[in-house]
Amino acid sequence: MTIWILAILLLASEVGLGLRQGAIRAACSFIGIMLGALLANPLGHLLERTAASVGIKHPLVQWLLPPLIVFAVVVVIFKAAGYAAHRKVGVLYKYKAGDLRLALWQRLNSRLGMCVALANGAAYLVLISFVLYIASYWSVQLATAPANPRGLRILNRMGKDLQSTGMAEVGRSIDRMPALYYETADVAGLLYNNPSLKERLYEYPLFIGLAEQPDFEGLVNSSELAQAWQDQAPITQIIKSPSVDGLLKNPELLLTFWGLVRPDLNDLTTYLTTGQSPRFGAEKILGRWNFDVNGTIGLLRRSRPTIPSKEMARVKNWIAQEFARMTFVVMPDHKSILKNFPHAKATPGAPPSTELLNVPGRWKNADGQYVLSYSPEGRVEEVGVTVDGDRLVIASQGLELAFERQD
Repeated sequence: MTIWILAILLLASEVGLGLRQGAIRAACSFIGIMLGALLANPLGHLLERTAASVGIKHPLVQWLLPPLIVFAVVVVIFKAAGYAAHRKVGVLYKYKAGDLRLALWQRLNSRLGMCVALANGAAYLVLISFVLYIASYWSVQLATAPANPRGLRILNRMGKDLQSTGMAEVGRSIDRMPALYYETADVAGLLYNNPSLKERLYEYPLFIGLAEQPDFEGLVNSSELAQAWQDQAPITQIIKSPSVDGLLKNPELLLTFWGLVRPDLNDLTTYLTTGQSPRFGAEKILGRWNFDVNGTIGLLRRSRPTIPSKEMARVKNWIAQEFARMTFVVMPDHKSILKNFPHAKATPGAPPSTELLNVPGRWKNADGQYVLSYSPEGRVEEVGVTVDGDRLVIASQGLELAFERQD
């Protein structure tokens, strides 16, 4: 219903304008609309850097504003040209053609202007249908909360009416948006409407290393964002949360994030829906692993079956105290981190103490066998790593370290 009301108002206003302005101005406006629509996207890309240089940091505004400016400028130029041409022709008929020819010209100009103005209204209706289609494709999936602003609710209503009336096909007919635009909207809608996917998202292999970077740590660990997501708060509220707003206003971080996601968006979608990654599924070592105290003690018993019970109790207590907080993070770029690795610290004049270090390393898959290179005590070690389902063992010298996959 809203689409038909929009169409009637648009066509009626354009007919009235065409009757008043005449055929020449209406025709020039039509040319400006067509040319502006064709040039808006290619020339708009050239203005994106200008938008950033004048202080516009929000990526959505940077993307939307330049094409709109180009379209408006082209239309205004042709309207001005039409006005100048209309005025010259009007002066010719008024002062050199006689009263009869002037009257005939004015009647022809106004009536023909109505017909041309209908084409203008139809062109605007097609363009508005296109804008509503691409905008509502996102908003219908992300603006489902009843507390959303009125503007978003109206956009959703018009987007649904666009589909029910068939005008979505009109907007889609001139759609030149890349498939990536709609794939990204589908992923965003899937995540927004399924807060339970949060943990699965954080466990996606590409995001494992990202979460370890300080710049993204606030986004991952934000309790405010997690709560808003869980409550399915209005998308405007989520976007305005400090962690998301900081990411959107930092072009370098946003490019880093988008550079990771863009090439593997289909893989991410499959992982979110099935829990399996076609690209990274073969590398069982990838992920976050928690230290397994009991598993490590079991490996020790197996390797030293004759160890005295008293010594075993002492070692067990030492392992539980020193290694319990250790985690092993393995990333797709063959990097890894042993976090909270206990390191003996000797200070002159003070008793020995233990400090927890984050030990970086590199892993490789050598014919199905994983090998880890790291330097836990200041010297480089190369050890084997075995993965069996949700269990991982690092064959460290002197003590095999067992881990369990983080839930």
